[in-house]
Amino acid sequence: MVIGIDLGGTKITGAVFDRKGTVLCKQSALLERRQGAEAGALVREIIAQLIALHGAEEEHIAAIGICVPGIANSKTGKVWAPNIAGWEDYPLQQELEASFRTAQVHIASDRTCYILGEAWKGAAQDCRNALFIAVGTGIGLGILADGRVLHGHGDIVGATGWMALETPYREEYATYGCFESHASGNGIARQAQRICEENRLFKESVLYRTTPTSITAQDVFHAYEQNDPLAAYVLNKAITMWGMASANLVSLFNPEKILWGGGVFGHAIRFLSRIYEEACRWAQPVAIKQVRFEVSQLGGDAGLYGAGRLALMNVE
Repeated sequence: MVIGIDLGGTKITGAVFDRKGTVLCKQSALLERRQGAEAGALVREIIAQLIALHGAEEEHIAAIGICVPGIANSKTGKVWAPNIAGWEDYPLQQELEASFRTAQVHIASDRTCYILGEAWKGAAQDCRNALFIAVGTGIGLGILADGRVLHGHGDIVGATGWMALETPYREEYATYGCFESHASGNGIARQAQRICEENRLFKESVLYRTTPTSITAQDVFHAYEQNDPLAAYVLNKAITMWGMASANLVSLFNPEKILWGGGVFGHAIRFLSRIYEEACRWAQPVAIKQVRFEVSQLGGDAGLYGAGRLALMNVE
């Protein structure tokens, strides 16, 4: 048996898996603003609870896989997770290995785990070349190329939020990246906020009736459903960028599938055909005809299954 842990910015979910990928038991908890060592302690607590819940002995757990919302350095075992305070260079692997001495510990970024999960139990099971574009608070990319998940020199591969998709350069791109500034959940909210604060466009928008700094991506999607012109402007820009980015990725990687997931894509599923149409304008013409755009099959569990697979593939 192995344990998979999906650590998000606000919640942690864990499960015990058998070799076939069956979830034997599951547990979750809110981070509740824990930071630094407190967050690390919660990870260890969830693992201990899972072992007890399943009625197993610690030595029966062969490996533990951890999905983290950031960068997992495979050389040092340290984690950078910007949504968890105190995790700029956090020694997560060292802590877990000290607490669970008989289990191997493997840590990977959330985008890596998303594609691992989909390739194991989701929409990419039949693929050797597939991409997972995660659109949530930020934007990340999981890459399966010729049957192997790519990690890169410093385990930073897939930081696709920094794709340069337009000029002129804006100062916000230094913090968020160009693509992420316009087409992530937080980026969509910030663009609507900026327009409202500049007070120059779409005065009839319902979004002007709220405090600009309180506007969320969910507000923008809700306004779009009411044919709001400001929301349409912001989301049309995001659709264009999702299309351009995926076109670039199709031309670079020639995948069989591009899977779309993350918190934003509960709302943005309706735009998938428009994103594909936009991609067709920019992509290598033969490669774009060979790819299918699909929504994640595992949804919010992609990272959890990916963490389970990460653990299992290192003991097979």
